[in-house]
Amino acid sequence: MAAWLWRWSRWGLAGRHSLSWAPRSGAWRPSPMSRMGAARGLLEAARRQTARAQPRSLSSGSAAVREQQLLTETLTEWEKRLLERLVGGLLGGQRACLAESITMVESSAKHKKLLGQLLLQRVLTFQKEREGPNGKKPLSFRVGLSGPPGAGKSTFIETFGKMLTGKGHKVAVLAVDPSSQTSGGSLLGDKTRMTELARDMNAYIRPSPTLGMLGGVTRTTNEAIILCEGAGYDLVLVETVGVGQSEFAVADMVDMLILFIPPAGGDELQGIKRGIIEMADLVVITKADGDFLLPAKKIQAEYRSALRLLRNRSKNWQPKVLSVSSKTGEGIPELWEKIVEFHTSILASGELQINRQKQQKVWMWSLIKENVTEYFCNHPTVRNQIPSLEDKVVSGDLTPGLAADILLKAFSTK
Repeated sequence: MAAWLWRWSRWGLAGRHSLSWAPRSGAWRPSPMSRMGAARGLLEAARRQTARAQPRSLSSGSAAVREQQLLTETLTEWEKRLLERLVGGLLGGQRACLAESITMVESSAKHKKLLGQLLLQRVLTFQKEREGPNGKKPLSFRVGLSGPPGAGKSTFIETFGKMLTGKGHKVAVLAVDPSSQTSGGSLLGDKTRMTELARDMNAYIRPSPTLGMLGGVTRTTNEAIILCEGAGYDLVLVETVGVGQSEFAVADMVDMLILFIPPAGGDELQGIKRGIIEMADLVVITKADGDFLLPAKKIQAEYRSALRLLRNRSKNWQPKVLSVSSKTGEGIPELWEKIVEFHTSILASGELQINRQKQQKVWMWSLIKENVTEYFCNHPTVRNQIPSLEDKVVSGDLTPGLAADILLKAFSTK
């Protein structure tokens, strides 16, 4: 298989043709190849070789492959061409294809959801091929940035991201903005604070609305992370909306969680009450400059004391408290050193891989819960009874609990 992959990549990079399998003749033959054919060809060769090597059984792995093939066969020719174009462009590092792919997985349209899942499966397959020579260790690192509104997260990302791209890293920023409960709209204004980073060709910034999702993230943040990694970004920063005391869903999506606290963010008691601090691997006191320098140092000492009262989330890491200034750049290189130290520690111990496996499971169940509610509301018997039961609840003739029981009974018996 390695020999075939080498020949494939050589054809794709050196010439204008690639190799494709001809079932009738039972041989490989030249065929036209697009500009992004090298990445697409490598992925397709690995997929076909793996499919032929698999035994004909009812195992979960072969069933999943068969399911993917059946779903692909339901696509129109236009959709198949679109899928091939997006896969090739995304794996080739094209930012336009990455943006279009994220838009597809964010869509609520059923046919786009199907295309998005097929696209994600192809990207994950390619990622496994890339991680193979590295001992199946992840090649990217995911960092969640959380904290109350006004803590300076976006301004920090601007300074921090420019420093990282200067070191040769490719940085993706997924900035989540809250959606209005009245109009449903979202400002998506975080990108306006990252003007320099937005012009950097080694950085990609994607603002997304929460669409009513709690926890400071969107329902498709996980998918967007996978797509950014497939496009070659080795550091993914997820900036959440301003979160409260219990909203820390981002911790189930990233490898490291950094909590940002402004100098006037309250004393250490508020820090203990804020449940997210138990999930933080680093606590960063922002705006440590000018008149805020002394208050920042004071609250830094207070949070160090507060962390001693909490149990560590990781067996291999003791959470640290740092102070930084995005305006002067003070403390940001030291923060990067701590991030590298944390990454090295959990990667060497295997904790990084274990955490990601657990996160995949959490991700699966969160999607199930979301789709179960939609399936419940679209059930014919339930859908027909909802309007009348809502009217009875509003008028006070029926309690919400009894109405819910009636709908659940109708759902389970029909």
